Amino acid sequence: MMVYDIIIIGAGTAGISAYKEAIKHTNNILIINQGPWDTTCARVGCMPSKLLISSANQLHDAKTLDKVGIQSSIYIDTSKVMQRVRKYRDQFTASVMKDVNSWEKSHKINGKACFIDATTIEVNGKQYTSKSFIIAVGSTPRENKVWEDDLGDLLLTSDTIFELSSLPKSIAIIGSGAIATELAQALYNLDVKVHIFTRSKHIAIATSPKIQMLIQDELSQKLNVFFETTPTLKKINNQISINYLDNSNKEQKLCVDYVLNATGRTSLLKTLQLNNIDPNFHKIENLPIAKDTKQLANLPFFVIGDAYTNTPVQHEASHEGKVAVKNCLSYPDITAKKNYPPLSIVFSSPEIAIVGQSYQQLKEAKQEFTVGFASYANQGRATVLGKNIGGIEIYIDNETHKFLGSEIYVTQGEHLAHLLAWSLAENITLEQLLSRPFYHPTLEEGLRTALRDAMYQLHEE
Repeated sequence: MMVYDIIIIGAGTAGISAYKEAIKHTNNILIINQGPWDTTCARVGCMPSKLLISSANQLHDAKTLDKVGIQSSIYIDTSKVMQRVRKYRDQFTASVMKDVNSWEKSHKINGKACFIDATTIEVNGKQYTSKSFIIAVGSTPRENKVWEDDLGDLLLTSDTIFELSSLPKSIAIIGSGAIATELAQALYNLDVKVHIFTRSKHIAIATSPKIQMLIQDELSQKLNVFFETTPTLKKINNQISINYLDNSNKEQKLCVDYVLNATGRTSLLKTLQLNNIDPNFHKIENLPIAKDTKQLANLPFFVIGDAYTNTPVQHEASHEGKVAVKNCLSYPDITAKKNYPPLSIVFSSPEIAIVGQSYQQLKEAKQEFTVGFASYANQGRATVLGKNIGGIEIYIDNETHKFLGSEIYVTQGEHLAHLLAWSLAENITLEQLLSRPFYHPTLEEGLRTALRDAMYQLHEE
């Protein structure tokens, strides 16, 4: 039986990256995929959601032109908005498919893979053996069978919402994570009545009490957010009736056109029958996977992308694919490690971002650190733009003055987040950050205000 150098399972962002890296070193490879040979990002994730958000943000800006002294009258046809989303979504997926279609046909197999043992997998009734495996099977929206059976096609997920021909008048979103927050605000800005039900006390990824408060204060003006609330859903005629208990423990009721289940995603690792490798691998949540190398136990197995991660972001998945190939080829000498500074962005408006260690992570680690804060309520450039909302926190080590992390809720926060992530990679100090130029008037000047606040506190000590 032929023995491959590497078998890659999954052809999303991580799997595609792994294949493109592996082919530089060996032709003795195989990539197996069940379902579309494109990426979650291009098909149902980053790109279609950002297309929807772009239309939403531009409509919101047009409707709030009075902030900058302009009166306007706007008309929206959401069917055209959704047509645009699918048009460009299809272009993005076609670009990925063009790349995949150029690969050697003998390297690709369509089908569901499952492990027979630590060196063998079975696909479509045939067995294949390899020296090493890269597992990049990805994830899928978390299922709720009861809701699916009761609500039918009135229940949406982040995989299906972009197929709507036009947007509804109302929707309830279950969940308050990054995806839920992005879509909720986008739908609101596109004139959809939005209700959010969440079991938590938080919105999106922010862990800082102050930044979280700024987010909730802003979004609660636009969205009906029910914290720590589990609704009961029932389909009546062509709508969904929602019952829930309010803060006074009184039963309330509302009706919506659709419900979006945005309660997270679940790994597809369970489809691989990993327990055939080791009986201890039957519980996916307890798999012994190294955080920095993504190695499974001491095996030549590397689990990459959002198949097993708490940072499901495209650039990390792509990076992990390259790292995994290097470790497969050098096994058992595992030297390549993930080295990107943590960076997460929620494309709300304003944007929410975390760079490096979050406030909560630093607190849990009992790190001695100083918080520098700047409000953007009166920040010069933000006021000029009519987007003077939110604020930024900077976390500085008390002893070394090293920059540790930041939580951000400001307009165009994605750019500040990138600047800070690059700075973090340079192991930079507070003094070095403050020595950099800050052009006037810019949004970056708010960052300088936060840095100065941290410096003042440190000198006071």
